[in-house]
Amino acid sequence: MIDKSVPSTDDAVADIPDGATLMIGGFGQAGQPFALLEALIRRRPRDLTLISNNAGNGDTGLAALLKAGCVRKVICSFPRQSDSWVFDDLYRRGELELELVPQGNLAARIQAGGAGLGGIFTPTGYGTQLAEGKETREIDGRHYVFERPLKADYALIRAHLGDRWGNLVYDKTGRNFGPIMAMAATCTLAEVNRLVPLGGLDPEQVITPGIFVQRLVATAPADRLSA
Repeated sequence: MIDKSVPSTDDAVADIPDGATLMIGGFGQAGQPFALLEALIRRRPRDLTLISNNAGNGDTGLAALLKAGCVRKVICSFPRQSDSWVFDDLYRRGELELELVPQGNLAARIQAGGAGLGGIFTPTGYGTQLAEGKETREIDGRHYVFERPLKADYALIRAHLGDRWGNLVYDKTGRNFGPIMAMAATCTLAEVNRLVPLGGLDPEQVITPGIFVQRLVATAPADRLSA
């Protein structure tokens, strides 16, 4: 019997080692796997590389993971906003490495990693500092930059509903990066608001098939049910 559910978030993250590369779902706080991140902070792995849309908000979630000293490098599109004081402080003190990636490139590189491609040519970033040291090519009169795919050892994502096979349904904007990150990671951990029986998900609404999910855990604090 296939059952990918685990008893707790601590069980889900128990084998994430020092130096691992993690993809973290979420667009700001929408779709961010807060419970899995809290469990990871309790474990305190070191020298992690994070691939995410941003570098945390306030003092919770991603920001709390940075503050705990678990992260060595962040690969993201929006590291700074009005409440990114944790990232700002660590970066200015030289305690955190940043690879800045335009958002479209970030999504496309993750998709390339999930599809098994060797990379992509994109016009975004051509002629800027982001293209320095990278291969460029002119195709049909337009200039492109070669970007390598992004892959991860683990993806930590959040969905609305899941079944024990790992099939996932998302809630509105909570969908964001989760589906493509699940495809680009060796091991995907999904926190869901609720586990439903097999057959309880409309197949036409399943966005992430269970083949891309290795573990899932149900956790639905009342203040996190909305996307």
